[in-house]
Amino acid sequence: MESLDSQFGERVRSARKRRHVSQEELAGRAVIDRSYMSRIERGIVSVSLEKVYLIAQALDCDLSELLPPKDGVTIGDRCPR
Repeated sequence: MESLDSQFGERVRSARKRRHVSQEELAGRAVIDRSYMSRIERGIVSVSLEKVYLIAQALDCDLSELLPPKDGVTIGDRCPR
């Protein structure tokens, strides 16, 4: 099974390509170093929550497009009270 970092990176790359945005342009929009963005897309680094939000904002997408499901939990699921 792929790591969450790898899954997240794949989803970022896919979202970026669907929008016809270069990696360098995305990095600039998100104020992230281009080489770090490359490591994110390759799943080499774990990304902080702040960076996740910056990337989503730079791609003008919902977090649900970028975050992979984990153990049956997806964006929009409610926590039991």
